[in-house]
Amino acid sequence: MIKLKKSAVLATILGFTLILSGCGGGGNNAENKAEKPSNSASTTTSEGTNKGKTEGKADLRMIMQYGLFDPKTEYVAKYIQERTGFNVEYELLPAENADEKLNLLVSSKDNYDIVKLNAAQFYNLASAGALEPMDELLESQGNYIKQSIKQESFKSAMIDGKIYGIPETGAGVTIGEELVVRQDWLDELGLSVPTNRDELYNVLKTIKEKKKVIPLTLSKDSIYGDIATTFGILTDWKEVDGKLVHRAELPEMKEFITYMNKLYKEGLLDTEMPINIAQKSIEKFSGGQAAMYKLAWWNAGTTIAALQKNFPDAKTTIIPYLKGPDGKAKVGAVANTSWYVSILKSSKNKEAAMKFLNAKLEPETFKGIALGKEGVHYEVKDDKYYPILPIFNDELSNASNFLTGVDEEKYPIYWQARVRKDPILQAHFEAYQKNAEGLIVIDPMSTAPPIDAISKNLLKLSKLLDDTVLQFISGAKPIDQYDQFLAQWKAEGGADMITAANEWFKSTK
Repeated sequence: MIKLKKSAVLATILGFTLILSGCGGGGNNAENKAEKPSNSASTTTSEGTNKGKTEGKADLRMIMQYGLFDPKTEYVAKYIQERTGFNVEYELLPAENADEKLNLLVSSKDNYDIVKLNAAQFYNLASAGALEPMDELLESQGNYIKQSIKQESFKSAMIDGKIYGIPETGAGVTIGEELVVRQDWLDELGLSVPTNRDELYNVLKTIKEKKKVIPLTLSKDSIYGDIATTFGILTDWKEVDGKLVHRAELPEMKEFITYMNKLYKEGLLDTEMPINIAQKSIEKFSGGQAAMYKLAWWNAGTTIAALQKNFPDAKTTIIPYLKGPDGKAKVGAVANTSWYVSILKSSKNKEAAMKFLNAKLEPETFKGIALGKEGVHYEVKDDKYYPILPIFNDELSNASNFLTGVDEEKYPIYWQARVRKDPILQAHFEAYQKNAEGLIVIDPMSTAPPIDAISKNLLKLSKLLDDTVLQFISGAKPIDQYDQFLAQWKAEGGADMITAANEWFKSTK
């Protein structure tokens, strides 16, 4: 467990080197993905319950993550001011050396009140004593926050039994990728859509023999997913006999690598897969060089449009998630906290800061932040929210940057307006989610707070694992060296991660 320093000596923060967390997407931060094809605020004329009303309320200062926008000109910033009555000055972190800048701002004599943090930044500032415990403030001033955010989500922001941030979980659990195949080629060859990995092998083999194209192209960042799940490799962590096991140490990893190596050796898997970026694989699929690709829904609109431009008669089919040997399909997903919104220990306006954060989650105010104004920014058809373009993009494309927690029941519904900007993108998103219904297995570490041994090792060891798996798949390293690699992975921090993960897991029982 983390022992917080009792005295908040903020100057010590300058000695910390914050670890980049890779959040921001991710992981499963679909909110930011949906925005990809995504000083004080002044008063405007848009309507609000507290229009222009700042008298008697403290001015606040907030540190935000990097973004390519000016908060002073953003519709959402102005809307928030009018609805809450708080005047807020926003400071954006830079694209480079963001952690160093964050340290300087937090330890400076300037009075910042609120800060939006990734997981590693949150852990380090909390452990340095720079963040205010929120429990009492939430109890007295956080009624809308407590109504909007689930108790299990708050566990991810809890250190030594105290809450140090409002967890922002984004758009909830969504599935991002699924295999897509050229249906016109399957029809031409008399092939059925595969339902398991044996059928997949036979389909790929026939395509190679008959069509002389790349049967399956993948990017180097898409190693796992549909095929790996048939071996029981679903997420980074898996509960086995009451303990957490990392995917690196699962015996099924060698079985999965062996299967992928077979595809690679036989020319059924793109030989450039270990160096492909996503765009390169997309070009191969849309250019008629490949028959199958694991397509992310946020790339579906441009990918399918390019394919149809190149081949007007081309047809595609989304392959339902493949079944394992037991005849069942499973899909792995994470439900991690994307961001943490905290009040600084040094703030002179702690109560006002909590009132502001709470006011943003008042139901109608939050709906306006997420969707804008009905009839102006969005419309409702068949009980679904649709964006009105181009004003939705013009005024709400940066809205997620201003979120400081979400209504976890309603935001996943509101957010889907962003996938309805394009009919093809919408169709793929909705098909992926429908195909995954009842199949999703959540990573058991999803609700864990930032843990030191994991925070400082995760990026390094994830890269080491993925790079080495690619070498095994391509044959650059023989698979019989996997145990030797695993020993190295554990020695370089993997064993510490496993121990720390299980200590946390045990504490939740």
